[in-house]
Amino acid sequence: MAVNASAVKELRERTGAGMLDCKKALDETGGDVDKAIAVLREKGLAATANKAGRIATEGVVESYIHAGGRIGVIVEVNCETDFVAKTDQFREFARDIAMHIAASNPKFVRREEVSAEELEKEKEILKNQALNEGKPEKIVEKMVEGRISKYYEEYCLLEQSFIKDPDLKISDLLNEKINKIGENIAIRRFVRYELGEGLEKKVDNFVEEVMAQAKL
Repeated sequence: MAVNASAVKELRERTGAGMLDCKKALDETGGDVDKAIAVLREKGLAATANKAGRIATEGVVESYIHAGGRIGVIVEVNCETDFVAKTDQFREFARDIAMHIAASNPKFVRREEVSAEELEKEKEILKNQALNEGKPEKIVEKMVEGRISKYYEEYCLLEQSFIKDPDLKISDLLNEKINKIGENIAIRRFVRYELGEGLEKKVDNFVEEVMAQAKL
């Protein structure tokens, strides 16, 4: 049977496990959420939610410079202990996040950082777009909510698809690392600089360039 999206959402909220792990567990249990929780616990994938409340004040400030110095990213990724901060696995994760930010250009880490003012401005734009498309006013509000979800997916780091594996959201990747490393991990903040930003210039496909460099 096809797994219901709401069941996946419920399982993620109750366990903190990654989306793909939740879907696999529900596939195994025929969509039974309680049985799926047991499956995740047996596999050691249901501990993320418990770790998420723990304080993470150690970590690294990682940087990524795009070929030729055209794009630069600095990101702070936190963990609980200095020991974990020094591990190759944690540092590789931080580098991957910095590279992803260079390629995908998010504006925020999470949707909660979007100001009410900016959100209302975006909703007004989306509402006018829908009306200009000739959509009936009675369904415009529902359309706007759907498009706001797309806005979050485009501009919020945790909701973007990981450039190395588009089937994974950054939030899923983060949860996987929390489970594997055994500590709470948080992407706290980042800055991204682009050469000539704000000036009229040729538009390049930075995603392809960054991925090409990563394979060198």
